[in-house]
Amino acid sequence: MSKKIVVVNAGPRKGWNTDTLLTEAAKGAQSAGAEVERFDLFKLDKYTGCISCFGCKREKFKGHCICRDGLTPVLDAIRSSDGLIIGSPNYLSELTASFRALYERLIFQNLTYNVETPCCNEHPVPVLLVMTSNAPDNMYTGMMKNYQQTLSRFVGPTDVLISGNTLQLKDYSKTDWPWTMFDPASKMKRHETVFPEECRKAFEMGAKLAGGAK
Repeated sequence: MSKKIVVVNAGPRKGWNTDTLLTEAAKGAQSAGAEVERFDLFKLDKYTGCISCFGCKREKFKGHCICRDGLTPVLDAIRSSDGLIIGSPNYLSELTASFRALYERLIFQNLTYNVETPCCNEHPVPVLLVMTSNAPDNMYTGMMKNYQQTLSRFVGPTDVLISGNTLQLKDYSKTDWPWTMFDPASKMKRHETVFPEECRKAFEMGAKLAGGAK
C-alpha cells in the first residue's frame, strides 16, 4: 500500500513561491511512490483557530479536535497520514493567519498538560515545513526553529525549508507607487538562479519525507 502524504498550502497566491515549492515537494513525494492529498487553506469553508473548548482534553476525544468546521477534514487527513508537507509565506514577520489557525488546532489537540506524558499523539508523522519571505533567508531562522521544535514534539520529526528574498511581482514598475525598499533586478536574478535550486531541494525533501515515512 502506498504511503499517504498530506500537502497543505497556507498561502493565497496560486503559482507563486509557496505554491511552487509545495508543488515540487509533492512531486518529490510522488516520485517516492506516495499518494498525495492537497489542501489549500484559503479555499476551505469557514474555520477558526483553537477556541479553547478543551474538548480534546477529555479521554474519549484525546488527540482529536472536536471543533467542526473547514479545518476538520484537514486535521482528519493529517491524523491518518504518513507525512505532512505544509508551507506558508511570511506576513508581517509571522506565518499567515491561516497557517496559525491550523497550527493551533494541530498542536493543541495533542497537548495533555500532563508532565509525565505531555503529548498524546499516538501516530507521529514526519513534517516538512516551508516558509517563503521577501526578507533575507536568515532573518527568521529563530522563529522557524521554534516551529520546528514544537512540530517535532507534537506531530513528528520536522525539517524546515526557508526561501528568502523572494520575487513578489513579475513587474515592480507597475505598482501605483515605487517600492523603493526592494531591488527588482536583484530579486529577479535570484528568482532565476537561486529559486530553481530551492525547488530542486523541495523535491528532494519531499522524496526523502515520503521515503522515510512509516
